[in-house]
Amino acid sequence: MQNIFKIVGFSIVFFCYQLAYSQVDVVYSDLVWSDEFDNNGAINPSNWHHQTQLPTGGNWYNGEEQHYTNELTNSFVENGVLKIVARKEVYNSQGYTKQYTSARLNSKFAFTYGRVDIRAKIPTNQGTWPALWMLGKNIIEPGGYFSSTHGTTSWPACGEIDIMEHGITSWQPAGYVQSALHTPSSFGSTTNIGGTIANNLGNDFHVYSMNWSPNQITFLLDGVAFYTYNPAVKNAATWPFNLDQYLLLNIAMGGVAGTIPSNFVAATMEVDYVRVYQNVQVDNQIPLNFTAAVGTVTSSSVELLLNATDNSGTVNYNIVYGGNSISAYGNSGVQKSVIIPNLTADTNYTFSISASDATGNNALNNAIVLNATTLGFVGCTGTSSEASQGTFSTGYNYSFETIGSNSVKVTFELLDTDKVGVVAYLWRQSPFAETPMSNVSGNRFTYTLTGQTSGATINYAVKFAYANGMSVTRYFSYVVGNTCTLNQQEFDDFSNFSFTNPSHDFISIASDITIDKVEIFNLIGNKVVTQTENTNQIDVSSLSKGMYLLIVYSEHKKGIKKIIIN
Repeated sequence: MQNIFKIVGFSIVFFCYQLAYSQVDVVYSDLVWSDEFDNNGAINPSNWHHQTQLPTGGNWYNGEEQHYTNELTNSFVENGVLKIVARKEVYNSQGYTKQYTSARLNSKFAFTYGRVDIRAKIPTNQGTWPALWMLGKNIIEPGGYFSSTHGTTSWPACGEIDIMEHGITSWQPAGYVQSALHTPSSFGSTTNIGGTIANNLGNDFHVYSMNWSPNQITFLLDGVAFYTYNPAVKNAATWPFNLDQYLLLNIAMGGVAGTIPSNFVAATMEVDYVRVYQNVQVDNQIPLNFTAAVGTVTSSSVELLLNATDNSGTVNYNIVYGGNSISAYGNSGVQKSVIIPNLTADTNYTFSISASDATGNNALNNAIVLNATTLGFVGCTGTSSEASQGTFSTGYNYSFETIGSNSVKVTFELLDTDKVGVVAYLWRQSPFAETPMSNVSGNRFTYTLTGQTSGATINYAVKFAYANGMSVTRYFSYVVGNTCTLNQQEFDDFSNFSFTNPSHDFISIASDITIDKVEIFNLIGNKVVTQTENTNQIDVSSLSKGMYLLIVYSEHKKGIKKIIIN
């Protein structure tokens, strides 16, 4: 291949690279390692190592049928292109005779974070498995270039990044190429898989790319992203991708690639270039304008609204609360919404939030500390599957009903069909008490609490005990005397009024009739505002952010609507 074509090709790829800016979180622009395959003959020994040693047992993995060799017939450079050739030939090595040969090349370069571009044309022959991929430099593997000096970790704990592989997804349409990641949490038949269709695969060159940052790994075909791996929790099980990895180029034969046809002779993968980009210039600029605020609050979650700017284009956020931590990232200058899930109802949480960039520069005002109290878990009637202990396969129905003026009838029905021998106990939250419930029918149980105070808030859960286990519902808050009408979104009695929603310090109410009184309740039934004067302008500056119920009275009419205070 002529040098002028390589220059044109580089320009095209660079253009595609720029188009992909919005599809990746970190743009890497400095070329740090490459092989353009300009010299005919044997591969450059300074860049590549032939991995030929068989694994223990005498066979390569996944039922493959080839010997990997360092023969010129299996790997060589010709006219500016690396050619890896899988051949049908009897070959004896290391005491084993096999019917096919190929080549498996290890790069002598390893790196952490960056972008890989490989322009290649791959074979599509039945029974072939061409692959462009990466392994952790710390892998323990016979004959691997780094294994003898850096091998400390077995697969898949070392991590594996498959940039492109073909031939092992026979159920996919023609032209399908796959990218995958293997980690301790998902390996072998991994679920961390993405794929796309390459036009005229087998006849045309395509650019297979992988963009790897501390936040995510994105795979691209010809500059277009098609799959991103970004686990919510990054630890040794899900993210062994914080250490050096090296490149591998090979064609495997048979095994999971299927039966090799009897008339197979040879298949060739051609590689025009391999390029690795990183950001070499030292980044000393810290994230600026870092802000954090509380957004929507529910009984089980808190939304945090985060923002900062950074010259890298990406900001990393670390959130610590109650012995837990969550990492997230957002684009520079764009508000990032992070939902903290699985929280306990009616509980105050403290969140410590820090901002940094990919280099590790920290925002000057780290850490911002925010407090938020989850809403009470409202109980009257409904269905849920949330548990405070154990789990529910389906869930349960619940009902709280005030009888007379000072009794509350509590009814729970277990909907799980996989539980046998079910009995139920009513749990009081504080002070804790456990009371047997009466069985009504099936898995439906009830108990009536007497001597309650009208307007008081009570908190109860139900323990369902059964053969070999138990499951406990969430605690429900209930206001004695509440008919649950406050849980309805809107009444038809009086609906021809409007107001600012969401509202901040004041609620401005517009109506074509006179409003006598306005009340605001929180979602656990507590009245937080009553106003009978100047009813078109309600002061809510003292209320916490969240959702409330606005009740408007006019003579004998009443209307109820939800409102958000922000």
